[in-house]
Amino acid sequence: MARIISIANQKGGVGKTTTAINLAASFAVLERKVLLIDADPQANATSGSGFDTRSIQRSIYECFIDKADPNELIMQTEIKGFDLIPSHIDLVGAEIEMLNHPNREKVLKQVIAKITQPYDYILIDCSPSLGLITVNALTAAHSVIIPVQCEYFALEGIGKLLSTIKLIQSRLNPDLEIEGFLLTMYDPRLRLSNQVVDEVKKHFQQMVFETIIQRNIKLSESPSYGKPCVLYDAESKGTINYMNLAREIMQKNETAQL
Repeated sequence: MARIISIANQKGGVGKTTTAINLAASFAVLERKVLLIDADPQANATSGSGFDTRSIQRSIYECFIDKADPNELIMQTEIKGFDLIPSHIDLVGAEIEMLNHPNREKVLKQVIAKITQPYDYILIDCSPSLGLITVNALTAAHSVIIPVQCEYFALEGIGKLLSTIKLIQSRLNPDLEIEGFLLTMYDPRLRLSNQVVDEVKKHFQQMVFETIIQRNIKLSESPSYGKPCVLYDAESKGTINYMNLAREIMQKNETAQL
């Protein structure tokens, strides 16, 4: 059974999509079969995985609104074992269209239940909001990764996200766990970066991943080439960081299943 992990934070620019793409690629390189669901209308995970969003005919939007078969939408990336269900700007309107839908918070859970391929991990890239699509992603997931940027307003809004997670745990998905807080865009030369790391670890202790994602130019450049960092520069710090994160998650979850 696939481990379903949402990547969420309503604050933009914290590294959600970068994490989604590169973690999925790292799992695949480590010989795990992974599906990335792009649940963000900006569709950056789609373009960053190597697909032209202008040529996407059907996307996760059709699964939400038209009950399309998700198996027909799965696209294979350049990396064997790394598949994608794309997004499209149409997803912006999905929340309004779903308002009168019965069980509207559980639509994505029902979509994922239809997937027949045997994945080890299913990752969901959420939009920078706490709207209905993100609620769907958290309701469908076993756990959530919360990226936290190593900058001044790092903890801003995390309280609201944690309140949303508690609400979902109490009403929609009692099994939802926090997979971990992921520190991103870390620059060891900056005192502020180190202060944020200390503060987050003080607040959340064991829930913080040991792996920290360092600020890395190759990591920033790779989406413009439509490639995960492991294909763009396999020896970069960004690639190494995300490979380590994948190993950390695998060790935690796959050891627990034994």
